[in-house]
Amino acid sequence: MSDGGAGVTATARVIARTDGRGGTSLPVLDGEGPLALRRVRSAGSGAHVMIVGAMSGPLGGDRLAVEASAGTGARLLIGSAAATLALPGQAKGEARYDVRLTVEEEAELYWLPEQLISAAASELRTTTRADVARGGRLVLREEQVLGRSGEETGRLSSRLTVRVAGRPVLDQELNCGPDAPGGWGGPAVLAGLRNVGQLVVVRPEFARNPVTAGPLGEHAALLPLPGPAALVTAVAPDALRLRRLLDEAAQTLNC
Repeated sequence: MSDGGAGVTATARVIARTDGRGGTSLPVLDGEGPLALRRVRSAGSGAHVMIVGAMSGPLGGDRLAVEASAGTGARLLIGSAAATLALPGQAKGEARYDVRLTVEEEAELYWLPEQLISAAASELRTTTRADVARGGRLVLREEQVLGRSGEETGRLSSRLTVRVAGRPVLDQELNCGPDAPGGWGGPAVLAGLRNVGQLVVVRPEFARNPVTAGPLGEHAALLPLPGPAALVTAVAPDALRLRRLLDEAAQTLNC
């Protein structure tokens, strides 16, 4: 971890491997700065890791990253103990939060953090990239809350990229807040709502039996991706209803 006066630079790393006894070990579990990592009890044979906020962040000028890898046959679930709150901070410039996920053959990775909240006057750019090998499984959930109660949103740029067996199946970007390209709050994007989320599911069986595109209630939609994957996008008037929509979608997809 470094702090040169222009923000904190920190990377958290998780590597999961099979332990040879039907379980999953964590040979690498290394957190830095605001990204503390804790292994918690798991109900099954997989490993369950929580990201615990050890400091405020991301603040202006911070450069934070999470790198997680599930090796062949391993099962890894990563969550967070609380929402991530983007704040303006004292340093000038936008903050960065980059997530890199790797899923090897016959492995499973669940990326299920709590919401990302974009507070007023903050500037944050996030990128999430998942690379899934043939036969790997991924469940990825992202939720963005644009402003706390009674305040305007900060500036938030969010890019999500998923590759399966080396081929891109999803590459999308959302820009919201002050100075963002016009129309992000209009009927074609968020329709005036301030909570948006995505659920990406990669499963080998989707190659044989792809999901059927269609609405999931009034504010969510299911879309098959060009590969063994599916995307759910949802918007909602509050974070609780957004989570409910994504949980219901996960049940529909048997996650």
